[in-house]
Amino acid sequence: MLDIVYYTDPLCCWSWAFEPVWRRLRYEYSDEISYRYCMGGLLPGWKNYNDSVNSVTRPAQMGPVWMHAQQLSGMPIQPDIWMRDPPASSYPACMAVKCAGLQSADAGEVFLRCLREAIMIRSANITNKEVLLIIAEEVAAIIPAFDPDRFRLDLTGDVALEAFRKDLLEVQHHNLSRFPTLLVKNKNKQAILIAGYRPYNVLLQSLRKLSSLENKATINQDHYKKHWPSITEREMEEVVES
Repeated sequence: MLDIVYYTDPLCCWSWAFEPVWRRLRYEYSDEISYRYCMGGLLPGWKNYNDSVNSVTRPAQMGPVWMHAQQLSGMPIQPDIWMRDPPASSYPACMAVKCAGLQSADAGEVFLRCLREAIMIRSANITNKEVLLIIAEEVAAIIPAFDPDRFRLDLTGDVALEAFRKDLLEVQHHNLSRFPTLLVKNKNKQAILIAGYRPYNVLLQSLRKLSSLENKATINQDHYKKHWPSITEREMEEVVES
């Protein structure tokens, strides 16, 4: 059994690019991995933001980074938001994931996915509370037990805020500045850190340093499509090409 901590952020285009790989891993090896999400707080605000790797210090410079992620991964990404209505921070979206997670781990995961779809595909500014509340309704349609009214209250409460603070401290403890990043441990407490976007076969090679993950049979495409609440063409291509 492998235990994975996935450090990510709803605003991270490379985490969105990684979705086909991450989904396939969770589907094929669901009995051999456990995982949790840690929100990275990618963008506290623009006042002192400086991404030296991508030379980004202001919103307009983020568009080309998203275009590159789209070209490399094939995932649908709309970079125009950085010119039209740039998000001021990723903290509200990170907080929203922690709020949803107070109700269940599944709700937190579905909320994270819906956030990614909202900004990457529909160019919705997930900094805005109104957008977050709309997404809460979307999550309730997928998970009937999810309560949007409780979510609204938790969004301004201390419990989710403290949970997000713990995530930020964890990210700082590991000195992480790149997402997605996976911290993977096996039953013997051996660990590896996998930073950045990885194709599926490359990811498996890394994981097999800690565990003997066997190759799986061809995935039933109809079952795979039905398994997820929503799925992109690129995510289907990931398993068609396998």
